[in-house]
Amino acid sequence: MTQSKSTPAKRKPPNKPAPTPPPASPKPPTKLATVIELVSRAQGASLAELQAATGWQAHSVRGALAGALRKKGHVITSTVEDGVRRYRIETPA
Repeated sequence: MTQSKSTPAKRKPPNKPAPTPPPASPKPPTKLATVIELVSRAQGASLAELQAATGWQAHSVRGALAGALRKKGHVITSTVEDGVRRYRIETPA
């Protein structure tokens, strides 16, 4: 007969609770949220103001206004005042 060798059972280390991660700091507002904030003001925002606030190029700002904000259900209006186009989110009356 062959003699079988038995291996000692492996012991599992005791379960330790996972360390709790530190509380997450609040995320800074997104650039799209910044755009919404600016065009929600009573005077609205010019293209130059939106570019300065986001760091986007003009075509990107206009794309966000025409695409992302409209998809979210916002109604965007634009008017020309003193030769400067201003964008606003229309509020329901």
